[in-house]
This record gives sequence, structure tokens and C-alpha cells, in this order.
Amino acid sequence: MGEKKKKIVKSIKVDVDKCNGCRACELACSAFHAAPKYSSNNPARSRIRVIHEPLKDIYVPVYAGEYAKAECMGRDKYTIDGKEYEECAFCRASCPSRDLFKEPDSGLPLKCDMCLSDPPLSEPLCVQWCITDALIYEEREEEVEEEANAEELKTGLESLVNKFGLDKIMETVARMSISKKG
Repeated sequence: MGEKKKKIVKSIKVDVDKCNGCRACELACSAFHAAPKYSSNNPARSRIRVIHEPLKDIYVPVYAGEYAKAECMGRDKYTIDGKEYEECAFCRASCPSRDLFKEPDSGLPLKCDMCLSDPPLSEPLCVQWCITDALIYEEREEEVEEEANAEELKTGLESLVNKFGLDKIMETVARMSISKKG
């Protein structure tokens, strides 16, 4: 059993009732993740997407979570305040059944990194640019198992290489390291 340690867990709370669909969060995120940083805006590169349901007239900001290598079985529908929604619409995963949260150049899955940078930002840009306060940044301390060991990391990298090929992984790592320096 691994050793327990304290870790700061960062998250973004979404208040759907406040979102007006302006998409400033998408633009700020895509500019932050451009290479070089802030050089362009491509919402397809954004780690947050505003899902719009035109018939029901709601906007739901969803930020990218973990990659799922298989489609989930859930295709359920939910009724919230008398309105019906499909489960996939609010899913944070990048998965084989949809193109949401995939890097447009390589097809690699995207995951929100809370605008990790050096020096660190006080809060992710999507939260800073949200004029309606629909996005709220939160930090909490949790006790967690020790971080992934080298063998787990190797297994994860091998899985990505098998799925996407070494060239795409190397290109993406190079692009990420350029944007982290810029």
C-alpha cells in the first residue's frame, strides 16, 4: 500500500445559471495553449467548451477531463428542471466516440491543466475571463496515495505510443514544451 500524502486538488465549479454563452473562456484557453503562447486563437485547441443546447436555450461550460480509451455505455437522458439532456453532452472525457477535446493537429486527447505555467497564474484564464462568474476556481487539500511510480508512467506512455504513434507523441511534447517556455 502506498504512502498517503497531502495534495492540493484544483477544480472549476460551474454555475450553469450564470453562463450566457459568450465563449470568452474558450478563446482565453485556446490562446494560452497556442504555440507560441497567445499567438493565435483556435477554439478547437481549447480545454473548455461551452455546450449550447439551442432548443432548450442553455449553455454549459465543460472542461476537459481524463482520456477514456473506450466509449462508455452510458447514453442515458437526464431531465433537469423539465428539460431533457443527453449524458454525452456534459461528459468531460476525450473518447473514441466523439471529436470533443482532441488536439486539432495531432488528434491527441486534451486535458485541462488549470493553465499550468511558470510563474503560476492565480487562477485559470477561463475563470479570469468569465465576466458572469459562471466559472469559480476552487482549491482543496486531500489525502491521496503516493503519485504514480515509474512503472505506471512507462505503461501509460507505452499505451499512448501504441494508440497514436511515437511521432505524434514527440511532436505534441515538442509543441507543449515550446508553449510552456513562451
